[in-house]
Amino acid sequence: MTISDHPLRFGYFLAPEADSPLIATAQRIERLGLDYVGIQDHPYHRGFADTWSLMPMIAASTSTLRIFPDVANLPLRPPALMAKAAATIDLLSGGRFELGLGAGGFWDAIEAYGGPRRGPRDALEALDEAITVIRMLWSGQRGLRFEGAHYRLSGAQAGPAPAHPIGIWLGVYGPRALKLAGRAADGWVPSFRGDIGQIADMSRRLDDAISAAGRPQQAVRRILNVSGAITDGPSHGMFNGPAAQWSGDLANVAESYGFDTFIFWGEGDQQLDRFAQEVVPAAREKLAR
Repeated sequence: MTISDHPLRFGYFLAPEADSPLIATAQRIERLGLDYVGIQDHPYHRGFADTWSLMPMIAASTSTLRIFPDVANLPLRPPALMAKAAATIDLLSGGRFELGLGAGGFWDAIEAYGGPRRGPRDALEALDEAITVIRMLWSGQRGLRFEGAHYRLSGAQAGPAPAHPIGIWLGVYGPRALKLAGRAADGWVPSFRGDIGQIADMSRRLDDAISAAGRPQQAVRRILNVSGAITDGPSHGMFNGPAAQWSGDLANVAESYGFDTFIFWGEGDQQLDRFAQEVVPAAREKLAR
């Protein structure tokens, strides 16, 4: 896999802590020139605001910032209603919404909120069905019918249509899930967890799945959540060191594995500013060469 043909973009990973200045932070992300805000979706977290209530507030408070759930909690979000909400946010924001989507996790917490407890096979099957249902609801057609093991439509009416073709970006990791991403997704949004070898292995599996589905590699965007610390000291490993190292790490991942978008999460008041002002311009310059 070589560097993506998609535009290189950067964003910030926002934890929707209810006592934090969420709207002001989103506006700051926009002022700093970043492209995306990705927002965690953990409805069962007692300290978190509801992501699907927050996203339209951010859309209304910004003008260029692109927004996506990173990633939406499918077991607690009926896909037909999620499709309606996504299309509405996209329409009202002028096409600034994408749909990050996951199969689910934290099953005790999901079950505590009245959601289903699914094993790996059922969770993946439900995710596959949800993609179909969501795209049907974006089609603008009437009398939609779908009968799945987990979801169904019985003469549903689609609409409104989104302002642009919303991408469905899957936050998945396992071999079977990556096959689904290669066959049906518009994007793949994993998180870097300290081992670039895992990202490399999954990226190769995704390459194979895309080819097996008869799709061009560029059909699936690659978005990487990266967490770490931008420091003034020596390197302590990938994505944990000075800004010059960070820009090199990002450029290497883009060139080696085809990632075109990086969503940063760093703790500390200056981390967002340093990422936007020191890391992003240098990474763009390296890749422009």
